[in-house]
Amino acid sequence: MPLPPRDVAAPPRQAPGRPPTVRPGGRRTARRREALAGYLFIAPALIGFVCFVLGPLITAFVISLTRYDILTPPRFVGLANYRRMLSDERLTRSYLNTLVYVVAAVVLMNLLALLLAVLLNRPLPRPVTYVLRSAYFFPSLVGLVYVSTIWQAFFQKDTGIVNYYLSLVGIPGPNWLNSPTMSLSTVVIVDVWRNVGFGMLILLAALQDVPKELEESARVDGAGAFAVFRHVTLPAISPALFFSITMTVIGAFQIYESVVVLTNGGPGDSTRSVVMYLAEVGFQRFDMGYASAIAVTLFAVIAVLTGVQFWLRTRWVHHD
Repeated sequence: MPLPPRDVAAPPRQAPGRPPTVRPGGRRTARRREALAGYLFIAPALIGFVCFVLGPLITAFVISLTRYDILTPPRFVGLANYRRMLSDERLTRSYLNTLVYVVAAVVLMNLLALLLAVLLNRPLPRPVTYVLRSAYFFPSLVGLVYVSTIWQAFFQKDTGIVNYYLSLVGIPGPNWLNSPTMSLSTVVIVDVWRNVGFGMLILLAALQDVPKELEESARVDGAGAFAVFRHVTLPAISPALFFSITMTVIGAFQIYESVVVLTNGGPGDSTRSVVMYLAEVGFQRFDMGYASAIAVTLFAVIAVLTGVQFWLRTRWVHHD
C-alpha cells in the first residue's frame, strides 16, 4: 500500500520590491573576484613600472654610493659622489643652462600653444581647420634628431637659409650655432617649434569643451572679449593647461638630442644640459657612480618641482 506523500515546506517567499538575499560568503567571493580582476588589469602597468622605473631608480641610487667604472667591481664610498657634485663647476653650468632652457621653453611653448589653440577654435571652414591643425601638430610626430638635423642646416652662418632671408632685409645673420650668446636660444627655438603642436592639440580640445552658455552669459552681462577669456574660458581650460605645463617642465629637464645635434654642448659648455653631461660622465669617462649620483639628483629636482606644481594647482586650477 503506497505511503501518503509528505508535506514539503515551500521556500520562503521574498517580499516584493526587495533584492534577493545574498549570503555573506557569496559576497566575499564576489569581492575577491572583482579584486582579482582589477589586479590582473593593472598587472602589466605595475610590472612595467617596477622593471623599468622603480628597479632602475633603486639600482641607480645604490650605484651612486659606490665608485664604479664598469671594468672593476664597485667599491662603496658613501656620499662621496654627492659631495663631489658640490665642487663640480661643469655640473653647475649644466644645471644653469638647463634651468634657463626650462623657463624659456615652458613659457614659450605654452603661450604659443594657447595662442594657436584660440586661433584654431574660431569659426573657420572645416578643411582649413584640419589642414592647420595637422600642420601645427605634425612636427611633434617627427623624431627630434631628424628635426634638429634639418634646423642645423637652416641655422648655418654662411649657407643657412635663415641668414639668407635675414640678409634680404638688410639684417646681418648671427652665428646661431657657435655663439655663446645665441646657441642656447637656437636650441630653445628648435624645441619650441617641434613641441608646440602637442600643447596646442591639448588646449584646443579643452577649448572645444568649454560650455558656450557661460561665455554667452558673460557677454550678455557686458563683459568684453578679454574679460570673457580671462574669467570664463581660462578657468575652464585650467586643468588642461596645468597638464601641459607639467609635461613640458618634465620634458624640458631631460633635453638631450637637440643639444647634441645642434651644438654638441658648445661652444664650450654654453649649451650643455644636465642629461648631456650625465651621458658624458657615464659613457665616455665610465664613471658610473658619479653619473648615477647626477641622475638621482636630477630625478629629485624633477620630483620636487612636480610636487610644487601639484601643491600650487589648488590655487589656480578649477575643476567645476
